[in-house]
Amino acid sequence: ILLDKDGKRKHTRPTFSGQQIFALEKTFEQTKYLAGPERARLAYSLGMTESQVKVWFQNRRTKWRKKHAAEMATAKKKQDSETERLKGASENEEEDDDYNKPLDPNSDDEKITQLLKKHKPGGGGLLLHAPEGEASV
Repeated sequence: ILLDKDGKRKHTRPTFSGQQIFALEKTFEQTKYLAGPERARLAYSLGMTESQVKVWFQNRRTKWRKKHAAEMATAKKKQDSETERLKGASENEEEDDDYNKPLDPNSDDEKITQLLKKHKPGGGGLLLHAPEGEASV
């Protein structure tokens, strides 16, 4: 029994054996909550008090919730980035639709120049058709 500086009994933290922790973890995998009779049976079989089992389960549920929340946040971030990636890809596909449409060389010079800049490195300065009266570069 430990005493604090005023001579009162000090609560010590119980240390559980590996066997006790293993049994508690296995039970927790099956059910996150124990009813009174189940808790009493488990405590008796492990040589623990019902209060120890109750508190262990409370603490274990808290740990489980934190881990579950972190996993959900990671999954959401991954899903959001994938959604953004797909959204960007679909926007590029829409822009590429313009690239595949036939062009009129007499009226689409600006469009041709923009498409060449986008899809051909260094091709931006190339003008295929000069308006009448102007020379090609």
